[in-house]
Amino acid sequence: MLFNSYPFILLFLPAVLAGYFWLGKRGNLAPVIWLALASLTFYAVGSWQFVALLLLSIAFNYGIGHLLIVAKLGPSQRRAALALGVTGDLVVLGIFKYAGFVTENINVLAGTHFAVHILLPVGISFYTFTQIAFLVDAYRGQVAAYALPHYALFVTYFPHLIAGPILHHKDMIPQFERKETKLPDARLILCGVIIFAIGLFKKTCLADGIQPLVALAFEARSPSFDQAWLGALAYTFQLYFDFSGYSDMAIGISLMFGIFLPVNFNSPYKATSIVDFWRRWHMTLSQFLRDYLYIPLGGNRRGRVLRYVNLMITMLLGGLWHGAAWTFVVWGALHGAYLCVNHAFNALVPNIPTALATPSRVAGTVLTFLAVVVAWVFFRAASVESALRVLHAMVDPSNIVFGREETAALVLVALYAGLVWLVPNTQTIMGYDHGGRRVGEAFLAGRMRPLVLYGASLALAFGILGIQSHSEFIYFRF
Repeated sequence: MLFNSYPFILLFLPAVLAGYFWLGKRGNLAPVIWLALASLTFYAVGSWQFVALLLLSIAFNYGIGHLLIVAKLGPSQRRAALALGVTGDLVVLGIFKYAGFVTENINVLAGTHFAVHILLPVGISFYTFTQIAFLVDAYRGQVAAYALPHYALFVTYFPHLIAGPILHHKDMIPQFERKETKLPDARLILCGVIIFAIGLFKKTCLADGIQPLVALAFEARSPSFDQAWLGALAYTFQLYFDFSGYSDMAIGISLMFGIFLPVNFNSPYKATSIVDFWRRWHMTLSQFLRDYLYIPLGGNRRGRVLRYVNLMITMLLGGLWHGAAWTFVVWGALHGAYLCVNHAFNALVPNIPTALATPSRVAGTVLTFLAVVVAWVFFRAASVESALRVLHAMVDPSNIVFGREETAALVLVALYAGLVWLVPNTQTIMGYDHGGRRVGEAFLAGRMRPLVLYGASLALAFGILGIQSHSEFIYFRF
């Protein structure tokens, strides 16, 4: 089921909200079970054949977690339990996501003709990483004993299940346990509807609106200089509003239930460096890779060279997490190299003169954006060869078409650029504070309230009118 669909907006969401708050007046556990069952139903609508896999994953990880939290195991037994849990999760993820990729590469190297066709379960990367973090923290002694219904809801919670954010048990399960979240809060529901409306507009009107221009670069046999740049920029902005829209919609839906989701998207194209970019783009994935991969590898504690090696390993695996293809490996390698260069520059030039602070920020923003666009070419292309063809066209100004279609595309791309760099993001507009559990306090009490409400009404109306028959979010495939 898609957030941007009539059945979800008009049937599923109102019914689940009504049942949740009705049960919330009668107890604290029943609404948790209701929401977990509703989340499984949400998942089953589009991926019914993988519901059993999801339930087995929950049971397996909850059992391993119980051993690590409750059972009095010795150090070696605890290490064995953690190894079993993490290995089991990664084996399942590897079979479903990477078996075909590995087989294809074996065929190329060995000249064989094996064929493996396994359907990828929706959301498997997200719920696998969510539970690996739970197991690692349980091994470290940082997890309390949670009831099974709360843990099941933590994993299956439908606003995040399909495309993130990657949730953390310490943040979410205490919210699920609170009785206050089971009672309707008019302010949170209103703010949730507004944030959902903004996200829906971003997806159906902005992301889907610019999607046809992507073909200029990625569906042409030999794009011209201007077509390659326009297509690459169109995809850059399509992905931006697609992911931003999903993130807003997830936060908005969750707020209606009284639950605060972590911010996963914070104007990444305003970043002044690649390091800053990764603090703003897919923030929960960045935090996961930092806390459960980069730091355990040694982080920056073992010298500069090993720090760069750890960065490259982390980003290569981060690229593979997005998809089983060499294009994603190259994308991850590029970002790993970008981060290494960024950290090396910071070490060589630790302080920038005050007079150069503003020009350096502008230059950093432009350079970072261009580097990100180059990497997105590999992220979007069907193959490395296709990506190189687009990049070759982007550095060959001798071949320019710039006809009527390209002129119209340039105007649209410029408009999207203005929205990205000049308009405040949703968190700023709504005053969304995940850590402080606050939202909407400033605008609800200020003069901007009517403007925000009218704007949100228009966004919701246009967002609903813009719904297409089937338009998945880009991150659904990961």
